[in-house]
Amino acid sequence: MRFKTNLKNIQLVGALSSLEKITWLRLDDEHVRFTVIPDTGSQVWALLPMEFIFDSVQLQSAEAQNTINLELPLVPLQRALKSALNATSANLRLTKKDGIPILSMTIQTSTVAQGNQGGGQGSYSRFSRGDNGPGHFAGGFGDGDDDDGVFNIEPLETHLHREREKIITQDIPVRVLHPDNVEMIMQPKVREPDVHIQLPPLLQLKAISDRFTKLAAASSRASNSATATAAASNPKLELSANMHGSLRLSLTTDTLDVTSQWDSLENPELDPSQLHCPLEEHPSTIFREAGPDKWASVRVDGKDWSKVLSVGRLEGRVIACFADEHALILYVYVPQHDDVQGDDCVVTYYVSSYSA
Repeated sequence: MRFKTNLKNIQLVGALSSLEKITWLRLDDEHVRFTVIPDTGSQVWALLPMEFIFDSVQLQSAEAQNTINLELPLVPLQRALKSALNATSANLRLTKKDGIPILSMTIQTSTVAQGNQGGGQGSYSRFSRGDNGPGHFAGGFGDGDDDDGVFNIEPLETHLHREREKIITQDIPVRVLHPDNVEMIMQPKVREPDVHIQLPPLLQLKAISDRFTKLAAASSRASNSATATAAASNPKLELSANMHGSLRLSLTTDTLDVTSQWDSLENPELDPSQLHCPLEEHPSTIFREAGPDKWASVRVDGKDWSKVLSVGRLEGRVIACFADEHALILYVYVPQHDDVQGDDCVVTYYVSSYSA
């Protein structure tokens, strides 16, 4: 079993690491699959082309398509990737240390060091053995030709910038999983969505969601109610959308009722060839025909929702699919690099709805 590669895209793992401590990673000749299934909270499924994250891949195993399945901790991986943010190169290889499988990341960086300037401003003179005697700092001596023994003395440049190369190695413990165990990890099946809508910029949505969560905490401190305190420690936000371009974020408690709304958003057209029913019978068509007052809603944990919105760092287009009172599915379309041809990659987030 062999895996060695150069890293090309580290932003994706950073977005995943905010959700859970462990991820399942499946590698084969063509794809990389990330799966994050926490005990509670949102699930993540990502199937990406190998060249989206890695370069110069060496992959070999006894399984079909050279498949390798790994379980790895996201926190130390993210810590290692932070070291690679400004690296000139970073490579990753599967190896063993003391019989334990590890992913060893070797990061090469170049830093610019500036020396001390020392005393003075780098002034200089020419040494002469003229009429004033040896050792006199004056003009040159001789007859003025190139062999007169006089040289222009240069200052000692102690402030020059020098590049220094630094090599860092970080070892990440992993578990090699049996293929049969990984095949049992199934993506959840969800009914056809009632509403699908393109979300506003996620960093903007995250800022408002975090503000609502803080408001819930502040209102609980103002109230001595045990019920309010418990609700504020795990605040639930309500997300609603319709098929007429509107999205609504709400927080309702015993002492609060706040709402933010976005309008003129896009409800993307569906591809009839991808549907399991005629377009005119699809739930989203029924919601569209019911008018702008017909909303699909889900309730999400405020803290978990904030972690999900960290995917905004990937700067991709996000389509939210609402299964009313059941679940919210986010499809994050991550643009590929300039040197990679093909459609955008898709990362799927599955967020269960809490009951009212």
